[in-house]
Amino acid sequence: MIGFDVITIFPEFFKGPFDFGIIRRGREKGLLETRVHDLRGYTSDRHRTVDDRPFGGGEGMVLKPEPIFEAVEAIRTSDEAEIVVMSAAGRRFNQAEALRLSRASQVIVLCGRYEGIDERVIEHLATAELSIGDFVISGGEIAAVVVVDAAAIRPGSGR
Repeated sequence: MIGFDVITIFPEFFKGPFDFGIIRRGREKGLLETRVHDLRGYTSDRHRTVDDRPFGGGEGMVLKPEPIFEAVEAIRTSDEAEIVVMSAAGRRFNQAEALRLSRASQVIVLCGRYEGIDERVIEHLATAELSIGDFVISGGEIAAVVVVDAAAIRPGSGR
């Protein structure tokens, strides 16, 4: 069984996409699990702040590393878990990458927002930084659905 964990600041977004098609059927057959985690639940301040200026300077805001490290620590079930950062700067997601992820026991997908995710997360935590194409979208949630849907289908596995 493969477990997909998605970390996002918009957990409600996933109520629709994960309740249809191959993902729903895979869950019903016990072949996969999907869990969505609100990044704000892993903050320590009363405002549940998830963004800050980039470490070392730069324009815009990025997701802070502290809540991301806390979230991954809390939900990771294995040291071999794949931790995927969705980013316009990542390598192109393709069928080979989907197949590679489908073989993992756990895939944790981090949905970027604003100008992205603090670089320290990518350097010290991520096992992959992926992009679904040469375009910019408002956040990583749509990209995360694409990755989970593609990795949920393993040829010859019945899912």
